[in-house]
Amino acid sequence: MTVAEVIAFFAALRKAKYRALFMTCYAAGLRLGEACHLQVEDIDSRRMVIRVRAGKGGKERLSVLSPRLLEVLRAYWRLAKPSVWLFPGVTPARPVALDTARSVFHSARAQAGLPRGYTPHSLRHSFATHLLDAGTDLVLIQNLLGHSSIQTTSRYTHVSLARLQQATSPLDLLPASAAEGKAQP
Repeated sequence: MTVAEVIAFFAALRKAKYRALFMTCYAAGLRLGEACHLQVEDIDSRRMVIRVRAGKGGKERLSVLSPRLLEVLRAYWRLAKPSVWLFPGVTPARPVALDTARSVFHSARAQAGLPRGYTPHSLRHSFATHLLDAGTDLVLIQNLLGHSSIQTTSRYTHVSLARLQQATSPLDLLPASAAEGKAQP
């Protein structure tokens, strides 16, 4: 998703709970299941990290807690007052159902006029791509996503055309005399 598409998607989310849920997916690079299973105590505003307990393969990790996301989560908390699960389901004793969250995602995607191929996982892909476009180190992105292999991370990072156009060829970094050397026919 482009930055403009992410903005349009968030604008289409009307309920504070789902706006906060999907902003968390994008801001911290979380899978939908990881975000749905966050507990209130997983938000560590002192250290500015999010504890991801329900990571893929049972792995636990920390991800970044954006100051802007923290504001959104605090506003949501003041409205909803969740106690255990950050995003509770119909029954507060259980987290929001994945199917419910997916349904909300697809409704907002359609309302925003975004392509049908986008899924909640597109927010995670966008997190990685937008960080890479901003110059974030690939190894840091790998760590934030919880990947054990850099090859897995590299599949998530689709470099934008703008970033490709900014790249300097190593030939252009050579002294002019090296590039203009006399070549034999």
